[in-house]
Amino acid sequence: MASSLQLLQFKPSKPSFSFFSRRSAPPICSAAPTPSKSQRSYTITLLPGDGIGPEVISVAKDVLLLAGHLEGIKYEFRERLIGGAALDDTGVPLPDETLSAAKQSDAVLLGAVGGYKWDNNDKHLKPETALLGLRQELKVFANLRPASVFPQLVDASTLKRAIAEGVDLMVVRELTGGIYFGKPRGFDTNEDGEEFGFNTEIYAEHEIDRIAHAAFKIARKRRGKLCSVDKANVLEASILWRRRVSAIAQEYPDVELSHMYVDNAAMQLIRNPKQFDTIVTNNIFGDILSDEASMITGSIGMLPSASLGASGPGLFEPIHGSAPDIAGQDKANPFATVLSAAMLLRYGLDEEKAAQRIENAVLDTLNKGFRTGDIYSTGTKLVGCKQLGEEIMKSVESNVPSGATV
Repeated sequence: MASSLQLLQFKPSKPSFSFFSRRSAPPICSAAPTPSKSQRSYTITLLPGDGIGPEVISVAKDVLLLAGHLEGIKYEFRERLIGGAALDDTGVPLPDETLSAAKQSDAVLLGAVGGYKWDNNDKHLKPETALLGLRQELKVFANLRPASVFPQLVDASTLKRAIAEGVDLMVVRELTGGIYFGKPRGFDTNEDGEEFGFNTEIYAEHEIDRIAHAAFKIARKRRGKLCSVDKANVLEASILWRRRVSAIAQEYPDVELSHMYVDNAAMQLIRNPKQFDTIVTNNIFGDILSDEASMITGSIGMLPSASLGASGPGLFEPIHGSAPDIAGQDKANPFATVLSAAMLLRYGLDEEKAAQRIENAVLDTLNKGFRTGDIYSTGTKLVGCKQLGEEIMKSVESNVPSGATV
């Protein structure tokens, strides 16, 4: 299996795109051996999923194939069912066959899961449970979600240009603990016969420590600032979180640590997002804050993510959902999935040149003015998912260096 948990590296002198033009870096934690460069052959599990998932995965697969061909990389793709598509075909959202293929691959690329069709299913039969189960089984505890404002899209942000321009932050979200996985959980009836639901926010020291170490090392390779977000004025789990992060900070004297309550962080992300470099937080807070941060960039359809563990295959996916309202209409924005494929190459396979080729192609396509509806503005060219994929492919082949702007 290819190694998973690796660091971002970039020049700290001024803001730059967190997932562009990085050199490969050593793993944060001990990792499984990386395939030798002479081998250059990898097994990728593709999980298109639901809604627009199949459309954006199709584009990303084509881009991976072309970039791989040009850089001397071969892939064996294994496509499997997940989410609602798996429910309809097998009766379960995460079939054993899918999980087995994912575990035996070098990396996993996911489209999206969920949709209105399955909203009324029992909890264990909801498509989203497949994603939680997959993350847990792959032991991918660190979720990296970059949020950077592209110069070409600064006016697509809902924030004023002066606030949005130059934003470049990374949310490091703990992914396999907290209230999404804590027990006890469930439903019960109180003494008055009224039904109630309950969940448990729980973190052990080792879960906090490992995500904190990952975040400090990422911050060290960025601009040297780490903001830990919690709710330590109310929650015991957050009190422990803050205590452990503060203790671990002693091992990273070159990183400036700050703490912020989650409600204040949500406000500050809109008020002054450029104050943030790297954010580390728990599962539920990270889920919410990373979606909020994504909208600073203009569209949730632009942002990729990587979910990494100490070893074994990483899970790479766009942060957007399945968007069932536009599924099958050629309206989906594939940029986030294509950029997730680039993260797969960099952090999952240590194939830096191929990753850079794809990222350069995304910038070049934006520079040429091609846009899907979610990022369209007057003066740009409105295209569908398929045509945008074709334009990205042209740019992958030409390999225009990054750095050029409109």
